[in-house]
Amino acid sequence: MSAPNVSDILYQGLWKNNPGLVQLLGLCPLLAVSNTFINALGMGLATTLVLTSSNFVVALARPVLREEIRIGIFVLVIAGFVGVVELVMQAHFYNLYLILGIFIPLIVTNCIIIGRAEAFASRQPLWAATLDGFIMGVGFTLVLVILGGMREVIGSATLFADSHLLFGTWAKDITISFGEDARGILLFALPPGAFIGLGLLVAIKI
Repeated sequence: MSAPNVSDILYQGLWKNNPGLVQLLGLCPLLAVSNTFINALGMGLATTLVLTSSNFVVALARPVLREEIRIGIFVLVIAGFVGVVELVMQAHFYNLYLILGIFIPLIVTNCIIIGRAEAFASRQPLWAATLDGFIMGVGFTLVLVILGGMREVIGSATLFADSHLLFGTWAKDITISFGEDARGILLFALPPGAFIGLGLLVAIKI
């Protein structure tokens, strides 16, 4: 397989082959934690970090990987980086970690990460694999934050609520509230709102 160029990787990850809108991978965390912008951003950043790091290591180890054990090695590498992300979040973003809950350790089983390791990182040069992991993660994060922001605005009539969970105490003042008595449409704050919102985004993409 010939190495793609940078513009190819950008186009595939952000638009043509976006993991959230086109491949429809990682839907469990995508739908579950996208009730607010900050929750979605936190999940997206964690996934991007694991995806980029695992692609880097898989591509680096490619020359010495034996065919029959490669999937097991991929899972082991991904699990190691997920463990690092968990420890960092517990140390520095504990309240956000509690909100995201089980979906942080479940990154290990995220089809985006395993799929990119198998289909791309294990077959491409180090630079291309690392860039692909980062761009795929950014594409996934963009879908998450757009969906999270849309659901927060419509469902809660706020935007950037609980920003301090990710950015520190100074960010408490950046919450946007659309009127003191404004009430959102509860449906969008609940799980059905995630399916409706993602359906709308996919329809716009098509």
